[in-house]
Amino acid sequence: MQRFLRKIAFPFSPVYALVVHIRNFLYDVGFFKSVSFTTPTLCVGNLSVGGTGKTPMVEYLIRLLEGHKIAVLSRGYKRKSTGFLLAGPESTVNDLGDEPYQLFRKFPKISLAVDADRRNGIARLEALVKPDIILLDDAFQHRRVKPSFSILLTAYGNLFVDDWYLPSGTLRDSKKEADRANMVIVTKCPESISDAERTSITRKLRLKSHQSILFSKLRYSDSIQGEGGTIMELSQLKGKEVALVTGIASPRPLLDYLKSKEIESKHFEFGDHHNFTEKEIQSFSHFQIILTTEKDYVRLAGRTKSLYYLEVAHGFDAKDKKMLESAVNGLV
Repeated sequence: MQRFLRKIAFPFSPVYALVVHIRNFLYDVGFFKSVSFTTPTLCVGNLSVGGTGKTPMVEYLIRLLEGHKIAVLSRGYKRKSTGFLLAGPESTVNDLGDEPYQLFRKFPKISLAVDADRRNGIARLEALVKPDIILLDDAFQHRRVKPSFSILLTAYGNLFVDDWYLPSGTLRDSKKEADRANMVIVTKCPESISDAERTSITRKLRLKSHQSILFSKLRYSDSIQGEGGTIMELSQLKGKEVALVTGIASPRPLLDYLKSKEIESKHFEFGDHHNFTEKEIQSFSHFQIILTTEKDYVRLAGRTKSLYYLEVAHGFDAKDKKMLESAVNGLV
């Protein structure tokens, strides 16, 4: 069905691509201005609509920058607030959006703000917080700001060079805009990826001389966490009635991981950043265990019993980890 809908939508993709190219051209020739800031800004983004692991990458960078005064600025997609908002003790998932709220809940010592206007958001953070560095979450296509350093993520199973423009594909920006990135990270790589395949992908992406390329793998936890800090080993789910609830762009890696652990579940799949209704929650609330992602957990917490989430993080080999650490620490 999805393939059929994409075929129907194909005539609209060239129109979308044309609009994107014109917009970027106007920035390239200086008709629209890109602004730099005094505070170092590290942008994490992609060219597609979700599914590359941006939030786990921001988490990785926060841990990498431990000891520095860190601020994170996000748009706050699907939040119910407007304008600039600096997260505080009373902030909710509806105020911030699911991913920013997840970050603030996990790292309460950082400063986190949401603002669709990244220029305004950075200026307000500089005035209010005076951070050592600002992480710009999902801001690669936001060209009104020229970051100090840009990391572009692209998923192993859907490299941007193989993708097509919305709505028949998942690209929301021009492929050639990848040239603006300082570093490209191929995410969600298989454990068995070889040096030969890395070389092949590097050639396929046709990176510029100023760009470096890294490869990461998803690292899922062996345990799940619930309300009140409850922790349960994944192995304890065997033989139980498990509902897997996902509102993310690409649930396949999670499904494959659970299968590798011999965990059987009924998958309730929803769109990315989904706002769950009470009727939808009722459809899976009778299961012994309700397993979800950390992003979805913040929307479901307190609304159903036996709710747990599975943490995921990026993993790098020693060489790539050192390259990333060197690049990031060089900014502060």
